[in-house]
Amino acid sequence: MAFEEMTPELLHEAMLEAIDDAIDKREGSVAHDLLYPAAIEIANAYVELDSVLGLGFAETAEGVYLDLRASEFGITRKPALKAQGSVVLTGPTDTLVPSGTRLQTETEIFFVTLEDAVLTNGTATVTAEAETGGIDGNVAPNTITALAPGDLYGVVSVNNPLAFDGGADEEDDESLLKRLKDRVQKPATSGNVAHYYQWAMEVAGVGDAKVYPTADGPGTVKVVLLDTEKTAPTQAIIDVATVYINENKPIGATVTVVGASELAVNVSATLTLAAGATVEEVTTQFTDALREYLKSIAFTGDLIRYTRIANLMLDVPNIIDYSNLTVNGGTSNIQPTDIQVGVVGTVVFT
Repeated sequence: MAFEEMTPELLHEAMLEAIDDAIDKREGSVAHDLLYPAAIEIANAYVELDSVLGLGFAETAEGVYLDLRASEFGITRKPALKAQGSVVLTGPTDTLVPSGTRLQTETEIFFVTLEDAVLTNGTATVTAEAETGGIDGNVAPNTITALAPGDLYGVVSVNNPLAFDGGADEEDDESLLKRLKDRVQKPATSGNVAHYYQWAMEVAGVGDAKVYPTADGPGTVKVVLLDTEKTAPTQAIIDVATVYINENKPIGATVTVVGASELAVNVSATLTLAAGATVEEVTTQFTDALREYLKSIAFTGDLIRYTRIANLMLDVPNIIDYSNLTVNGGTSNIQPTDIQVGVVGTVVFT
């Protein structure tokens, strides 16, 4: 810190030294006691000045101040995206369910339908999206189970047979800073690999990318994408990235943009649990840990390690021991290909 020495005591002493010695400055005097509150406030101002100084550098800036630093290089924070999917509506035949009808999960995550629907033979399938952007909208199948209170509440029922996907949070400071440093430290010119990577990473919903020059011969480029959850992106994100990269690419280049291929990691084992623990509880905890592990090694080229997965099991507090552990039916490490990303498959504990 640049001003850490500016303590109230040091400032108070300097202020007293600036007063004529003919004036009483001893402790308890009027001059001594009246100057000390001012010294405290000035010291506080130096603390704030230290914070302001940090906001002037990308490495220590945050929030809107990081936005301002990034904007100097033409980089803007990527917005949140709304999850999308389809729902099945059921109710009286010929009932009109208008576009914009609100739906919800039991945890009060809200969605809206994107088209009018008439319940032919008492049912209709329509597209819906989350009311607000973010990963919270990426809900599992069979979790959108009610209409929000309104005219059709209690008349029409709803369910989502498939998961909703494509939702992404607004870009966080860490990701924005990384893109800013990439722009500065990895010069992108004339459609080189760094240029294609930067274009891909500027698309909302893209969390990582790999670029393969001359993938299908001279003049061709292949870009493979991950979403912000380090899984395969939705087709909507791929389509936006395709358009954006083609708008910026050099003339003559043929670009193919695809999503990563998901490699399901299936785990099974026999467990010894602590007293009172349930298989359902530890399965949820292990699944969350496995998901984070797979995210941490996505697109790094690292092995999916059998022993690391075993350690994840023992990191769950209520798992005392295990036996018969298999990963994708075996006991070996798994090597994803260049365009594969490991994702949680089935977890079967007994």
